[in-house]
Amino acid sequence: MFNWKMEMEVDTKGMNCPLPILKAKKAMTQLEVGSTLKIFATDPGSVEDFGTFCRTGGHELIESTETEGVFTYIIKKGG
Repeated sequence: MFNWKMEMEVDTKGMNCPLPILKAKKAMTQLEVGSTLKIFATDPGSVEDFGTFCRTGGHELIESTETEGVFTYIIKKGG
């Protein structure tokens, strides 16, 4: 298991694309490189969206899980 400090959490449950990504982008601007962001979403499309967000933004998707329709992402901010 990873041992990192959660810097910020963003709850986007009930929001549809593109709002979860937009909220994540805004949160990332407030974090330093290497910090982590935890995001909660219910939009099934967020799985692909956050994968793309990390690849194109240079961030690391540390964890992606789904429990009872709630997707949880932990993203480490890249440089």
